[in-house]
Amino acid sequence: MFQMLRRLIRVCSIRDYTTNMAQPTSVRIVEVGPRDGLQNEPTLLPAETKIELVNALSETGLRSIEVTSFVSSKWVPQMGDNAEVFKGINKLPGISYSVLTPNLKGFQAALKAGAEEVAVFGAASESFTKKNVNCSIAESLSRFQDVMDAAKEANVRVRGYVSTVVGCPYEGKIKPSAVVRVVDKLLEMGCYEISLGDTIGVGTPGNFSEMLREVTKIAPISMLAVHCHDTYGQALPNILASLDFGVAVIDASVSGLGGCPYARGASGNAATEDVVYMLHGLGIDTGIDLGKLVNVGKFICEKLGRQSESKVNRAMRKTNPCAAG
Repeated sequence: MFQMLRRLIRVCSIRDYTTNMAQPTSVRIVEVGPRDGLQNEPTLLPAETKIELVNALSETGLRSIEVTSFVSSKWVPQMGDNAEVFKGINKLPGISYSVLTPNLKGFQAALKAGAEEVAVFGAASESFTKKNVNCSIAESLSRFQDVMDAAKEANVRVRGYVSTVVGCPYEGKIKPSAVVRVVDKLLEMGCYEISLGDTIGVGTPGNFSEMLREVTKIAPISMLAVHCHDTYGQALPNILASLDFGVAVIDASVSGLGGCPYARGASGNAATEDVVYMLHGLGIDTGIDLGKLVNVGKFICEKLGRQSESKVNRAMRKTNPCAAG
């Protein structure tokens, strides 16, 4: 009965919203560079550099920063200093500092380090799930229940990720119905927000919109975020398409940190500088100081010994280096 009532409330809120569908006037950027970006970088950085990165990001106007991941250092060496980094950052008021916790052990470690928001990571592809966590989608979701129960008891918010929402490196095209099933389950478990990820960056405004049309039938726009990769140069077009649906939360990574592990040499996450530049050009408020953000991108790319993947970062530093530090 409770689940039926929740579904009815969701559907009603969706109907009310879609009758006046329009781009949002403000957008919250979830900065994922320190976690999703760095975990794929081959250069291992010391904890003090990661702390400096997060602290600098905190000064740009960002309100949501994903700091690290509480996973085994055996599988993700870059995140081996997770507790040290999380404890070492300056936590400013008004900013949410989240961490990824794939299981109960990770959640308990995150809680001990002082985390007040965590994220769980699922997928819409059976093959992708089996390759990554050696179980089915249903089994992976049941493992999250322990995290959800513990989080509820500790009064910790949980964000849900759904990866491979339009394409999978093993299965190819993913049906929107597969995404809907995972989103529905994560919302039922109690996730306050669901981030829809085009993990390998194969989405286009066409298939991304097709997916969003189905997902918004069971989930309010206010509970959805998008996480677009730029492997085929489609991240900004897909984000723009999402804005037209009313999506007001966008994941991005400073200077496009990270990469697509399934396409050698390809760019990965949408660059935060590029996303912010586009949003400001549309008259959409982010609360972010683009000049400060460009400086942060310059800082971390120098530490990694690599070029920024952000076209805005490169352009601003070339045309007006003083303004960008």
